[in-house]
Amino acid sequence: MTESVRAAVQTGPRQIEMREFPRPQIGPDDGLMRVEANGICGSDVEIYRGHMGSNPNPFIPGHEPMGIIEELGERAAERWGVQVGDRVALEVIVPCRACNDCLTGRYQACRFRKYGHGVTGIDVEPSLWGGFAEHLYISPNSVLHKIDNTLPAEIAAMYNPLGAGVRWAVDLGEVGLGDTIVILGAGQRGLAAVIAAKSVGASTVIITGLESDRHKLAVAHELGADHVVIVDGPNGRDIVEAVTEITDGRMADVALDLTPMAAGPVTDALSVVRHGGRVVLAGLKGRTEIPIVTDLIINRGLTIKGAFGVDSGANEKAIQLLESGRFPLEKLHTHTFGLDDVGLAIETLAGETDDKTAIHVSVHPGLVTA
Repeated sequence: MTESVRAAVQTGPRQIEMREFPRPQIGPDDGLMRVEANGICGSDVEIYRGHMGSNPNPFIPGHEPMGIIEELGERAAERWGVQVGDRVALEVIVPCRACNDCLTGRYQACRFRKYGHGVTGIDVEPSLWGGFAEHLYISPNSVLHKIDNTLPAEIAAMYNPLGAGVRWAVDLGEVGLGDTIVILGAGQRGLAAVIAAKSVGASTVIITGLESDRHKLAVAHELGADHVVIVDGPNGRDIVEAVTEITDGRMADVALDLTPMAAGPVTDALSVVRHGGRVVLAGLKGRTEIPIVTDLIINRGLTIKGAFGVDSGANEKAIQLLESGRFPLEKLHTHTFGLDDVGLAIETLAGETDDKTAIHVSVHPGLVTA
């Protein structure tokens, strides 16, 4: 058993250092996970750049960790229903589990949470809170989910983006059998929303992207999207006109905006749904005020919901989809990196390298790189 744990520590914007930490001592209520893989999402990019959140420096990033339980306290095993050797995925939020919000199922709004996986400083013992590390500390209040050990690690690591697709399209958007959904944005969560919508019987899935997203839109087709619409460039189409044509004027039941930092797709989302339709907003705009014609919302009787993260129920459904083998999820995963290349992994997802083909990128701490 090693006495130290290697981890990638962010000390400032675009600054990653490799450090070693003592292996935590595990008691009856907590545990230790060997990290197999940690997926990277758009928020990791913004955190890496220093544009998002108030993350303490230094800290170990990585808020989509998945791996094998190596040590586990007796009470923790009973509480979580897992044992040493099980593969689990962790949620970023570590709630108090005792306040009114936690006890009524709104644990994401817990005002008393002190820690989070991938967002807590290394000054908080035992330091190993993030997924960009060989091992990760599982606190007594961590929220975890069991995953089939036989799935390839890069597939199991997709639990969070797929959970986002489930929560945003199905749980919040309420897309169902025979419905039409428009997904604005072809990133990994947009593609996950295609999977989620098709899994519950949506009849028409329309997804938008840029000219530079052609490789992602090709994957969207393979995952079940019925129509892809490129909205920029010389051959770009107006999405409202496209949806009007595709639906013969009936428009969509649900629209989901996943585009980062862009104002136009918000108006597009309001415009592509039918009277009484539902709009889910999940694409962060950097705190920019977005002008909205409220008469459009009122006169068309629209329901608008904000999407905050992924909750426990959506993660469980996503894991069931992962384990079902119904969709060719391997087509989503494009890049695997080792722990020494965390910065490169994030920059690859961000499209900052010569390789512009990234869709799902994950860091595997056990991977030995040359």
